[in-house]
Amino acid sequence: MRTDVVIAGAGPAGLMLACELATAGVETVLLEREAARPAFCRGFNLNARSLDVLDRRGIADRFINEGLKVPVSFFGLPAPLDIGQLDWDHPYTLGIPQTRVEEILEERAVELGVDVRRGEEIRTFEQDEDGVTVNDSIRAKYLVGCDGSRSVVRRIAGIGFPGTETTRYVMFGDVEADIALGKHEGGVLVIPRTGYVRVAVADPVLNRAEPITLEILQSTVDEALGRHVELANPRWVTRFGNAVRQAERYRSGRVLLAGDAAHIHPPAGAQGVNLAIADAMNLGWKLAAAVQGWATPELLDTYHSERHAAGARVLMHTQAQALLGGDSVGPLRELFVELSELDGVGKYLAELVTGVETCYPMGEFTSHAWLGRMAPDVAVAVDGRPTSVARLLRSGRGVLLDFGVADHPPLDRIDVIRAEPLDDVPVGALLLRPDGHVAWLMTRDGRLEPGPLADALSRWFGLVPA
Repeated sequence: MRTDVVIAGAGPAGLMLACELATAGVETVLLEREAARPAFCRGFNLNARSLDVLDRRGIADRFINEGLKVPVSFFGLPAPLDIGQLDWDHPYTLGIPQTRVEEILEERAVELGVDVRRGEEIRTFEQDEDGVTVNDSIRAKYLVGCDGSRSVVRRIAGIGFPGTETTRYVMFGDVEADIALGKHEGGVLVIPRTGYVRVAVADPVLNRAEPITLEILQSTVDEALGRHVELANPRWVTRFGNAVRQAERYRSGRVLLAGDAAHIHPPAGAQGVNLAIADAMNLGWKLAAAVQGWATPELLDTYHSERHAAGARVLMHTQAQALLGGDSVGPLRELFVELSELDGVGKYLAELVTGVETCYPMGEFTSHAWLGRMAPDVAVAVDGRPTSVARLLRSGRGVLLDFGVADHPPLDRIDVIRAEPLDDVPVGALLLRPDGHVAWLMTRDGRLEPGPLADALSRWFGLVPA
């Protein structure tokens, strides 16, 4: 059979990417080796940036209606970060199981016409100048590996995965226990869940091959606490290491990587699902442009340059959080507590761990705070009807948003919209990429950043206005 794109892996990265491609009208086949979604749940959080992303496609409420809004935290610090003064679209973390996130994304992918095939895995592929042949039976223009840390796609493509080896493990157990919730005592962290708790404790045995049992988890917790706390009815027990790795390249010809196939990091801060969604949002519209033939030669390469740098920052701060949560860094933790209380530091840490700070380079000599970042969801009126920036992006197309400073002719592939700002807007016009990031703007005093509009239209949309 023939299709436009094959995606390997129905985790958050693969499912979000499938939704993005289908929104853009790209035929997509998603192969998942597991016949059913796992019964256990690896992650539990969607951060502020992920909610912003989902809102730009009109599906954030599907998740928010099922989740629990919780404070933003920097793992290792004793109290949540104070973000009360921050002007975010979603100033909180949403507690929602990864399994449910995947279910909702898969439901959306099927709605959009994605061919989701469970129980099928990538065994082999070969790429040439015109496409990729997968499993000797599917011919596609591109293949994307979203197939996890042991990615078959990455291995066959010959993409290096350098990083650091595991030096310590943490045991995780989803159990029933009579123990204080949300408390970090004696090296044991207890996180509340619906009907049970997640217990995390340092694993004294540096041997991933040794299976984890409830009995091993029980004895390790008892030893760390210095007392017995009964653990019962385990839903899932496992171990995570502190290894950090990142793919050397996110693209090799017509093969690309996203999610855990591109990076692994300590679980501190619950970043995995969120980093995967961010990768997919960045890649989706660019890959669609390449499939449809209008992308500039450099456009698809910006996926690597933008997301590799963003992934490296996540690897950095998850390692820092993992260290800060250790038992031997008391003075360092005290210093971080003091620093977090200084003006601006709490905001910096909050934007770091939630991804809100993500900013892509749009050119030299730029100074406006919005450029390169996701545009805030400001309220506007179009033809007298109130709407918002997020709603204007739901089609997955780029948007040239003009606040009355000029008349722009219609343009192919993007929506040219003249709007009246209903909130305070410090710009006269904006060019928004389909992922919501500001690619160009005109300030109120007429300054153009990063340069002429025609240059931005050519770079991001392959357009040369008349």
